[in-house]
Amino acid sequence: MSSIADPIAGAPAAEAKVAKAEVSKAAAAAPAITLPAAGERELRLDLFRGLALWLIFIDHLPTNLLTWLTIRNYGFSDATEIFIFISGYTAAFVYGRAMLEAGFVVASARVLRRVWQIYVAHVFLFTIFLAEISYVATSFENPLYSEEMGIMDFLKQPDVTIVQALLLRFRPVNMDVLPLYIVLMLFLPLILWLMKWKPDVALGLSVLLYAVTWQFDLYLSAYPNGVWAFNPFAWQLLFVFGAWCALGGARRMSRILSSNVTMWLCIAYLVASFFVTLTWHVPQLGHIMPKVIEQWMYPINKTDLDVLRFAHFLALAALTVRFLPKDWPGLKSCWLRPLILCGQHSLEIFCLGVFLAFAGHFVLAEVAGGAALHALISVSGILIMSGMAWIISWYKHSADKGAARKGAGGNADLAGGGA
Repeated sequence: MSSIADPIAGAPAAEAKVAKAEVSKAAAAAPAITLPAAGERELRLDLFRGLALWLIFIDHLPTNLLTWLTIRNYGFSDATEIFIFISGYTAAFVYGRAMLEAGFVVASARVLRRVWQIYVAHVFLFTIFLAEISYVATSFENPLYSEEMGIMDFLKQPDVTIVQALLLRFRPVNMDVLPLYIVLMLFLPLILWLMKWKPDVALGLSVLLYAVTWQFDLYLSAYPNGVWAFNPFAWQLLFVFGAWCALGGARRMSRILSSNVTMWLCIAYLVASFFVTLTWHVPQLGHIMPKVIEQWMYPINKTDLDVLRFAHFLALAALTVRFLPKDWPGLKSCWLRPLILCGQHSLEIFCLGVFLAFAGHFVLAEVAGGAALHALISVSGILIMSGMAWIISWYKHSADKGAARKGAGGNADLAGGGA
């Protein structure tokens, strides 16, 4: 039996259903990514990118006492993984906000402007680096410097080599990171557009490309022969993973990262990788490794970002996030300030580090100073890099009054530096 009240009571219910449907449509149309509050700076990223720059500089020097303090001697990954991951994270942090607020075209324009800045820096570094090597090789009548630094082809055919260098196909020794970053940044607008709606699908496509690269041996050729030292088809996985973490992936993984099971798995893997790398430096321990594991494991390919290297980095990152919170008071310490400043101005400091590494290499090759000179060169290089980072920071915050007014618009320094 029905009453007069039934149709009246049914109206609000119908309206509620319509409202619920509209909310569902709005939720479906909303972007799937999340970003930290505007202006919120992640000092841990600055810290570890600065550390990566220091480690890259030390690793580019001849083997010395400080070389044994870098992470490549205690596991499968090294500072390059740290640098590329953080670069992907910070780039997504800055330009992901532009993608959400201004759209694909404006965000792409800002990314391409940054790519151009990095490209110009690479060409400038290439020119200065060539001049440095050529001057030393000529002044000291030692052509081995030209051969060791990989510029013999330039001296033989400068016209052809210059063109190849501008196409990023010719690079002297120690100049492989920026070309990789340039290529990865070129595809950042597409990555962000995919992540805006389906971040997990974007990460899945990155994993698929990584697998296809290994299966079908995809690569970019270098001039005059060989391939890129860092294959962009493989290293994009680390860059995209960093972007995915910045756009909400890290927050969604928080429960996994805080799990004790994850912690002990990471510790076990890091310990195992340490003992494997120990056999590289102490050949007498080689018999400890079962032949089956050796055949499966080797070679651990850096060019194509071997999965063991990727897993090693993930283990380090998971433990770092667990034991080093973003509000750790030590991040404001004056002792860590040099590292953080270097991380905040990474493009300039990276270029300076490449220049200083060859200068240190030259001094160590010409002067037999032993371990003391090695340590002095390494520490001096780090002090110069830190001093330059301080000068750049002072200039941007004090001398350049317009920097503050332009800051929030899409400057990559806001998220931890440029490169």
